[in-house]
Amino acid sequence: MIDYVFQDMSLGRKRRNRWRQKLSRRNTERHGHKHYAKKLKNRNSLNIGRKTLHASFGFFFATLNQLIPKNIFVPAMSILTFSTLLMECLRYRKGFEWMNDTLNFILGGTLRKHEMEGKFTGSFYYFLGVTITAACFPQSCASLGICQLAVADPAASFFGRMTRNVYWSRIQNGFFGIGRNKGFLGFLGGALACLPMNYRILSLATMHTGHIGVTSPASIAMASVLLGLAGSFADLCVPTPALTMPKEVCGVPMLPFHVDDNVVVPIFSGFMCTKIFEYLQW
Repeated sequence: MIDYVFQDMSLGRKRRNRWRQKLSRRNTERHGHKHYAKKLKNRNSLNIGRKTLHASFGFFFATLNQLIPKNIFVPAMSILTFSTLLMECLRYRKGFEWMNDTLNFILGGTLRKHEMEGKFTGSFYYFLGVTITAACFPQSCASLGICQLAVADPAASFFGRMTRNVYWSRIQNGFFGIGRNKGFLGFLGGALACLPMNYRILSLATMHTGHIGVTSPASIAMASVLLGLAGSFADLCVPTPALTMPKEVCGVPMLPFHVDDNVVVPIFSGFMCTKIFEYLQW
């Protein structure tokens, strides 16, 4: 009789354990990154909401960089970038599923499918690009470089998507991988989209200078065009899909880093801005 009682108790514990495991699996499937990935679109989607958010963040950080002293802005951005990297490394681990819930709640449909399938989100690369640009270049050049990221990147993507059926403009495999699966019309569209913004910013910035010849409308227009071309060219050079770190190097697991236009565009644009300003003696 006692043996039967103990057997019933043992069976009851096993049933409860199985029920808990099943409930845990259901909860993971409901809130895990794979659940969200099924609802998201891939990088080929137009996703106007993502492009709008991208541009808004660019102008926001460019304004902060211009208003806040460099010795405060750069450390603050470094902390934000490192915190985002830590979040990216943890959110696929057991016990940190709530991070994906939070990301989905805040960003929703602006996320891409691969960003919930083991890859980092574009936010980390965005913050990293802004941080490096602000740290490496003078304040005005860094701000303009970030502005190119805000406009050239989403504009080039938009025009490239709209002209994807114009086959003569497509680069296909690119030049040694550079510009793979992108197009010249997208590149030109991104550059032209930056032109009015650059011209307005540079006109306001040079309004009070005494160098009348250097700050003529022609020189401002030339600088505006060159800046737009620099930002759009940097975006063009980043291949699609992006170059990614191998999963292992000499048996050591690697983080899923890849070459991202959110890093390349502001750095290259900020660098070219310094050269343009030097040439025009601004």
